[in-house]
Order: sequence, then C-alpha cells, then structure tokens
Amino acid sequence: MIIFNKIDKAALPKHVAIIMDGNGRWAIQRSMPRLQGHRNAVKAVRACVEASAELGLQVLTLYAFSTENWQRPRKEVSALMNLFFEFLEKELHTMLDNNVRFQLIGNREGLPDFLQNRLSHALDSTAANTGLLLNLALNYGGRDEMVRAVRRIAESVKKGDLLPENIDESLVSANTYTAGQPDPDLIIRTSGELRLSNFLIWQAAYAEFYFTEVLWPDFTKEDLYKALLEFQQRKRRMGVTTDSGSTTEAANVSHLVSKTEVTSITKTSG
Repeated sequence: MIIFNKIDKAALPKHVAIIMDGNGRWAIQRSMPRLQGHRNAVKAVRACVEASAELGLQVLTLYAFSTENWQRPRKEVSALMNLFFEFLEKELHTMLDNNVRFQLIGNREGLPDFLQNRLSHALDSTAANTGLLLNLALNYGGRDEMVRAVRRIAESVKKGDLLPENIDESLVSANTYTAGQPDPDLIIRTSGELRLSNFLIWQAAYAEFYFTEVLWPDFTKEDLYKALLEFQQRKRRMGVTTDSGSTTEAANVSHLVSKTEVTSITKTSG
C-alpha cells in the first residue's frame, strides 16, 4: 500500500498493455506441468483487472494468445483454449463487479467453435458497463492486424470510396482492432524478456516500456503499482525536446517550415 499511496491518480496512463510471459517457466521451476503455470496465471489477471478498475484506468490490454502460439504442441494449445473457456465463465463476475467492459482483439474467426458462445455471452453481459475497458488479445498478432487494416483500406480504394492520397495515420488506426481507443502509454512485459513479440506494433509507437523479472503467475497488484510509479517518473517528450514547447505547438510549427528553411537551418547548425 505504500507504493499505491505514492501514485499520482491524476497522472495515470490512459492505456496499459501487458505481455503476460513466464507461465511455463513458473511451472517448470516448481516441477509442474506447463498447464499449471497457465492456470495459476488467472489470479494475476484478476489482480490486474481489479487494480486497474480501482485506480480508474481507461483501458487494460492483456496479451493472452498470439497468432504464433498455434505452433505450440497441440496438447498445450487445446488446454489453453479450454482454460479460456473456463476463464470467460469464472471471471465474468469479476468484470461485472468492477464495472468492466470486455472486448476481444484478434481474429475471432480463427478461434474454436466451442468458445464462440462463451465469448458472445461475456461481450454482451458487459457491453453496458462504463468503467475499465478490458481488451483480451486472443489469436492476435500485430503484423496480422496491419495486414487486415491494409486489406480493408485497399478494398475501399478498389470500390472507389477512398482516394489513396486520403489515407493517413488516423485512417489506419480506425481499421485496427483498437479503433477509437487511446494508444498504450505503458507496455509491461513480465519474466525478464526484452521484446515486443508482435504486440500492438502500430499502437506502441510512443509507448513507455517496463520490463520486470517477475514471472506472470507471481505478478501482483503491487507489481502493477511499481510499473505505474516508474511510468510517472519518466519524461514523455513524444519527439519534442523539453525546450520546444508543447507537442501541439511543435506540430503547428512543423507545418509552417518549408523544405528550403529546413535545409537552411541544417546548414547553419552544421
């Protein structure tokens, strides 16, 4: 609770995303089957959802199963799908009790048929909730998401509904799974790994990264608070130096500077 009290509730990130890593290693360290690591990870999910809702975060995204994870042993994949089935039933009350709205990001069509009704029930049951938005990334891959977005935009061009010159960043964002949501301000990865693993590669352009050695099943509310406190101690310049004024001002200035002026500035400074 000491760390919790240090957090500035007025300066929280709008969107926190977590790469939940280390379940298998957690189980192996305890001479358990890998599935036990996944099962014990549920309590970490519950802790983060509850803490995020209590703090008033807008969006929490959890990377649960990637498009690459299908390459794992069939037995493990099958067990994970069954675990997701159980999760959607057992943790629905956690979402309802905390006013959480559940959303799936990823290719739903690629998920097993037996998951579909349970997914629909969770989505429908929480649709009217007004608190934390919980994105569960299932069958999700950042590159796959970008291919999907490009195809949708290309289809609009093909139909004559869109001119190529009108394609911009906002249009690309509008065709991602997280359309209408703020980009992640903070991305947390557990287990000591230092990579993004094809997670929110478009949305993570200006995210802060926080890496911890803690394995996901051991991740607690306190660990989330530590990450948030670290986030609040960083200087987020978004490409602007501290003496350049606000991001908005810098953007406005950039539109007023011609190529000739930029060249002149470069030569002078050299």
